[in-house]
Amino acid sequence: MSLHEVIPPRQPDEKLTSIIKVAIYAVGGQGGGVLTGWIEDVARAQGFAAQATSVAGVSQRTGATIYYVEMAPMEGGQPVFSLMPAAGDVDVMIAAEWMEAGRAIIRGFVTPDRTTLIASTHRNLAVSEKMVPGDGVADPEAVREAATQTAKRLLAADYEAVAVKNGSVISSTLFGALAASGALPFPREAFEEAIRQSGGKGIEASIRAFGAGYDAALQGDIGKNEPAPVSPDTPVRGPAKLMAAWEKLMTRVSAMPAPVAEMAEHGLRKVVGFQDIAYGADYLDRLATVLARDHAPWDLSVQAAKYVANAMCYDDVIRVADLKTRSSRFQRIRGEMGAKDQQLMQLTEFMHPRAEEIAGMLPRKWGAKVEASPKSMARLNRWFGHGRRIRTDSFRGYAMLYVLGGMKFWRRRTLRHAQEVAHLEAWLTRAMAEVDRNYPLAVELIRCRRLIKGYSDTHARGLSKFDRVLAAIDLVADREDAADWARRLREAALKDEEGKDLDGAIQTIQSFL
Repeated sequence: MSLHEVIPPRQPDEKLTSIIKVAIYAVGGQGGGVLTGWIEDVARAQGFAAQATSVAGVSQRTGATIYYVEMAPMEGGQPVFSLMPAAGDVDVMIAAEWMEAGRAIIRGFVTPDRTTLIASTHRNLAVSEKMVPGDGVADPEAVREAATQTAKRLLAADYEAVAVKNGSVISSTLFGALAASGALPFPREAFEEAIRQSGGKGIEASIRAFGAGYDAALQGDIGKNEPAPVSPDTPVRGPAKLMAAWEKLMTRVSAMPAPVAEMAEHGLRKVVGFQDIAYGADYLDRLATVLARDHAPWDLSVQAAKYVANAMCYDDVIRVADLKTRSSRFQRIRGEMGAKDQQLMQLTEFMHPRAEEIAGMLPRKWGAKVEASPKSMARLNRWFGHGRRIRTDSFRGYAMLYVLGGMKFWRRRTLRHAQEVAHLEAWLTRAMAEVDRNYPLAVELIRCRRLIKGYSDTHARGLSKFDRVLAAIDLVADREDAADWARRLREAALKDEEGKDLDGAIQTIQSFL
């Protein structure tokens, strides 16, 4: 006789199985608390007992707030609810961002036997993704594959875009998707009534977004993380004299091989926008020296067309100020904030230039003298080293940055420009020295310029990694697999901000040398 024959299997408690459990992952500004309140209200209005709790994350993008709602029919007294979701015990998981869905899956809140997963496919990059020097954006397809396998039912769409289109926030569209899922035993009208009873000025927009979210959930996955279509370059306009000079430059570009010309046009636009027409001519002159020694399929020239332009458009104080005062930037921020035409928007810029950035603005010889003096650099750091908050919605703050951003005429006289040109020429000379001996290595050396970007401390760290990578490449330059090692070193440098992967790659090289 077996043990199972002696002790009959325990039947699940009907009171426990009647409890519906809903968990919500949301970050700051997404209305997770409002959504939780709506769910709680609709349950109580339909005769259910309900309880809602929340545990706040560490900060906006290093930890999402977990909201949790339990509800059950009022039958024979007040039920006792749990305060937190448990792995494998969630009926509905709502993720207000795609990677939050992934985190919910990792924590075991999504299971194939019971969980309906409602997730928005849009991305709000986490701090850990932004800190990576290269492309640190997590793979959205990995989340999609995991969600498909682990959820009993998946309702994924770009609920953020649907909400913005309807003048509301994502909580409204997620509430609509929850209603459409049928996971809660309530009619659509009950959900809409919960929104109306909540009060406030945005009720009509919330109802409209609720309906759009409802429809989006029924239509299936309308947000598949596809890249946005690339808009064509805006036409170039300007005075007749400058337009004539621009056409001459474009004539030079059109004479290049097709793959090179396509990249060179983008590079030329960027360089001329950074400085002026004469600077664009300098760019094409440098590219011509590469083309003269290249051959089909023109891999070296295509990479040079991209990275020489990036090197010439370095981020100095003038460029940063210029970018912060462009009308297109204000329009983009207003769109992201959902500000209406009649609404005022306050915008505070954080500026933290190092002493090196200030010295770099001085004339070449004077700036070099200041940089060579520890006393002078300490004085500059004392004057400018602390962060400054500048309100660009005020006349004084905007005028300050606007004047600074308009100092392009001064740029080519500065110490920073002399340093950038010298570094560019040394890098390009180093790469071209390998063209005849090891063409693939020359291409990889051109690509190494990707390591240098940004402003202030970010630029300094990138420059340090660039120098270390090139020094390590010199150690293996005579090997047949030198190009492969150059690629490995560059990718290692791009993986993390501290450079631990790069340290490991360099140690590997030193071990076999």
